[in-house]
Amino acid sequence: MKTVKVGMVGSAFMGKAHSVGYRDCAFAFPYVKAVPVMKEICSLLEDEARAAAQRFGWERWSQGYEHVISSDDIDLIDISTGNNTHKEIAIAAAKNGKHIFCEKPMAMNAAECKEMIEAVEKAGVVHMIDFNYRRVPAVSLARQMIDEGKIGTPYHFRAVYLQDWIMDPDFPLVWRLSKDKAGSGAHGDLNAHIIDLARYLCGEFDSVCGLMKTFIEKRPLLNQEPDKPKKMGSVTVDDATVFLAKFANGAIGTFEASRFAGGHRNGNVFEINGSKGSVRFNLERLNELEYFDLTEDQKYQGWKTILVTEPVHPYVCGWWPSGHIIGWQHLFVHQVYELMNGIAEGKSPSPNFYDGLKCQYVLDAVEKSSANEQWVKVLE
Repeated sequence: MKTVKVGMVGSAFMGKAHSVGYRDCAFAFPYVKAVPVMKEICSLLEDEARAAAQRFGWERWSQGYEHVISSDDIDLIDISTGNNTHKEIAIAAAKNGKHIFCEKPMAMNAAECKEMIEAVEKAGVVHMIDFNYRRVPAVSLARQMIDEGKIGTPYHFRAVYLQDWIMDPDFPLVWRLSKDKAGSGAHGDLNAHIIDLARYLCGEFDSVCGLMKTFIEKRPLLNQEPDKPKKMGSVTVDDATVFLAKFANGAIGTFEASRFAGGHRNGNVFEINGSKGSVRFNLERLNELEYFDLTEDQKYQGWKTILVTEPVHPYVCGWWPSGHIIGWQHLFVHQVYELMNGIAEGKSPSPNFYDGLKCQYVLDAVEKSSANEQWVKVLE
């Protein structure tokens, strides 16, 4: 069996999530075409890298990303770092002939995405973006149902991604609240996911009209002495972004991303209404997909909840018997499974860098629309 030796850049939240994917891929899918080997993890601080290696199961660790991308015994570079570092690391990895798995959003803007695409095309390496919600069995089932014509012609796509983790005014000025590090706030962090789901389930975007809002404009700086007066810094990204969309196929859409939605810890919800029926999904009920069939006898019509845990459902055959639910971490196992098969076959599985660029086109167009207060065409 072919092996793929992995080097990971980043040891925090997403580093942990991706590690689960590499660790459990062959356990869940023993027929995978290539087996990941967790070779090296790196971080800005050596102590953090060492601790992550020991905790997550990596063979070795290093400080900075230079060693991991130049090592002869590394095949794949996993970029689980801040958004402003994606381009630099990806281009360096491609030049060294490494395959690349990159966190979303792909980069700070479409221009950076194009540079990354040029690098991977020149190097001929496999590339993938971590839009992990495509890998929810219920979402993949929704795609199958749409492809089979179960809901007919799509009319509406509506989605929200709501969180509430920065509502406290005393929450510090972390990197996600600085435009020079994150690119945008709730927009790039959350809207990126539901934009990708819209492209996956409904089709390409034609034009958008957006509104971006920052509710708390000053926050305490990090690492201050507790008994001293607080030093404040400026929040330079959006706290919430809403936008309307027109799709190329004639459907219309509404999108809302907020980190100020009290009571919503991770509320990723979408609904698609078509000429023959509707589907809807709520991430906080990850194993369920709701379906309404307009073609059914009216006497029996109603929303049906499908428990997506049967062996015939996408990815479920790798896990447990019917009714034994899976969790959020399993999405990364499914993503790595697709990535390993792609590397074995020499093909970049979707979502890849081209999908990342198309998502970024929408993100950029919404920002432009908000600044200009008008509809903006999304680039092809």
